[in-house]
Amino acid sequence: LREANLEKAILREANLEEANLEKGNLQIANLQSANLKSAILMGANLMGASLYKANLMDTSLYKANLMGANLMGANLIEADLTGAKFCRTKMPSGSINNRDC
Repeated sequence: LREANLEKAILREANLEEANLEKGNLQIANLQSANLKSAILMGANLMGASLYKANLMDTSLYKANLMGANLMGANLIEADLTGAKFCRTKMPSGSINNRDC
């Protein structure tokens, strides 16, 4: 799924474990409770995406755009968030990250 356009896709509870979504467009996609364990989302556009309670354990989110994304309750254990962009991003704890606004 490299560079796939999944804008506004409904992927609730989808099993995308180890999927390669590098540079994919998931803007405003609904990934609520999806399993993205060990997936590759390097450079992906997740702007405004719903990742509520998603399993992102060991996922590479290197330089991903997470601006306006909802990560409430998401599992980010050992996820690589290096260079990821945050602005109005709801973090797993419910706090808002505005680091890159």
